[in-house]
Amino acid sequence: MTGQDPKAIRFYTEEDLDALYERDPLEAMRISRQRELAKRQAERAPAQDGPPLEFEAVARALESARQVLLRDGGDLELVEVSGTVVKVRMKGNCVGCPRAPLDLKNIVEKAIRKHFPQVTEVVNTF
Repeated sequence: MTGQDPKAIRFYTEEDLDALYERDPLEAMRISRQRELAKRQAERAPAQDGPPLEFEAVARALESARQVLLRDGGDLELVEVSGTVVKVRMKGNCVGCPRAPLDLKNIVEKAIRKHFPQVTEVVNTF
C-alpha cells in the first residue's frame, strides 16, 4: 500500500469481489455493501430539471398513488413540500400496516418522481 493514497477508492469487478470472498469474506461483504449504498444514493440524487415543485401540482401527481391505496382501505394526504422533500401522511389501513414503508417507496414516491424527478425524498409524517 505504500505510495498509494489511503483515501483512494479501488474499483472492484465482479471477478475481483469473487476472489476477495475466498480470501476475506467480511471485507468483500463490506465492499459490496458500500457499492450498493453508493448505487442507491446515485439513484436518489436530485435531477436538475423538472417542473417547479408547487403544492397543488404535487397533490395532483399524488392522486394516482392515492387511488391505489384507496383500493386496500388506505389513503394519503399531502402535508408539505419543502425544497426537494415531499411530506405526506398515510391514513386509513396504511396506519400501522407493515407494508406501508414499501407502499411509500414503491407507489407514492414513484408517482411523484414520474412528474417531478428532482424530488429527493418522500417522507411519511404522523
